[in-house]
Amino acid sequence: MSRRATLLLTGTAAASLVLAASIVSAQQTRRAPLRPTVPAYVAQQPAPDQPSASSFSATPDSVRDPAALIQDQPSAISRSAPPNASRPVRASGVRGVTQRQFRAPQPTVTGLPPSTPLPPPPRRNAATEEDPYAPLGLRLGSVVLKPAITNGVGYDTNPQRTAGSTRKGSPFSRHDAEVEIQSDWNVHELKGRLRGGYSEYFRDRDASRPDGEGNLDLRLDASRDTRILLETRARLDTQRPGSPDLTAAVTGRPLIYQYGASAGVTHDINRLQMTLRGSVDRSDYEDGKLSNGGIVSQRDRNQTQYGLRLRAAYEVTPGFKPFVQGEVDTREFDQAIDSSGYRRSSDGATGRVGSTFEISRQLTGEVSVGYQNRKYEDGRLRNLKGFIGDAAILWSPTPLTTVTLRGTSELGDTTIAGSSGTTVRRVSLEVAHALRRNLIVTGVTNFGRTEYDGQGLREDFSSYGARIEYKLTRTFAVRASFTQERLNSTAQGSDYTANVAQVGLRVQF
Repeated sequence: MSRRATLLLTGTAAASLVLAASIVSAQQTRRAPLRPTVPAYVAQQPAPDQPSASSFSATPDSVRDPAALIQDQPSAISRSAPPNASRPVRASGVRGVTQRQFRAPQPTVTGLPPSTPLPPPPRRNAATEEDPYAPLGLRLGSVVLKPAITNGVGYDTNPQRTAGSTRKGSPFSRHDAEVEIQSDWNVHELKGRLRGGYSEYFRDRDASRPDGEGNLDLRLDASRDTRILLETRARLDTQRPGSPDLTAAVTGRPLIYQYGASAGVTHDINRLQMTLRGSVDRSDYEDGKLSNGGIVSQRDRNQTQYGLRLRAAYEVTPGFKPFVQGEVDTREFDQAIDSSGYRRSSDGATGRVGSTFEISRQLTGEVSVGYQNRKYEDGRLRNLKGFIGDAAILWSPTPLTTVTLRGTSELGDTTIAGSSGTTVRRVSLEVAHALRRNLIVTGVTNFGRTEYDGQGLREDFSSYGARIEYKLTRTFAVRASFTQERLNSTAQGSDYTANVAQVGLRVQF
């Protein structure tokens, strides 16, 4: 029984082995072959003569030449190994053989170049500090008005500006009112200044007199290069009793009214600027009053002047613009024949050259010189001709000091018998210094000479003085001044000297 059992068990085991072998063979037969596009070395099928895995150490560091694992493997594409497959790869931690092991090593970045440091932020220019004592003005729509009123008292040693012992000093009161106008428009511009004053002398009522001046300018920007200029101007003054143009000794001071207007157009052609301007000016003289109640007529001095001016300026640099100017004018008197029997109407022609300049922020101005020739209707009056000029220079050597120099030379009219006219030259110098922001001291000096053509008559006028202004607030300021005037004339009994001192309070808005 035991032997049968042993044979039975042996046959059963053999049958089981045969059955297992057949199953394994069938499974290997049904397995799909590798795709022809996959290299054989990727599948990592060991070659028949390849050593078994048991001959290698289990640690990755023991693999010294991983390429040997895939050499001479069959491939459906090519039996030769890729070009990089034979390159030995030595790396720790290799767990298997993949394509990543055969790529070229990436370059090692040792460090980025040092970044350029950012430049320091530009220093911000300090904003121009606003004058804490300047008036703010009153806004009327888009126009800013800056009105001011000044009232003061003083003493004048010679109110009538007469010579010799006839002069008589007098205290006086002075009243001034003014307004500055400035537009605040994106285009166009309106600006101007109007001033009027009155001096009242307590001991000499005849010496009391008004004075004033004003101008108003309007610029219309027709286009980028074309502008229309409109101007109006007026001036009120008085004549001193000893003036050579007064044929008799008068009391009081006869008034002089001067006013006019002009219109022009300016066009820019690159750096060349052309300006054409026409003007009309009127002068009216008040009759003088004699001490006996009589009247000295001055209607023969009333006149109207028409002028036309052409100016060409070229901007060489932003601070230097020379110009050439030509002007013609006609003066027509209301009375064809004056009190001396002369026809005073005349025609004039003027040529002028000059330049505006800005050498620096501290030195700016305009200077021009020219020549004028005036021909009169009356053949007994020879032509009045001579050099003319204008100068206005502003120099600021320090932020606290300002020097202003002005000069002019012009030809004027007269009613003196046998004289064609006058040649007037004037120069003034003003130096202002701020001791403190609200304390300003100013020194002024003037000199003028008037020559009457054909008469040998000459008058030299000079003055010098000083004034001080102490600004309390934006609204209130205290002013004080002293001036000495002197006239030296070749005419007998016309010299005079006057000293004027005054103090006042200014209110501005």
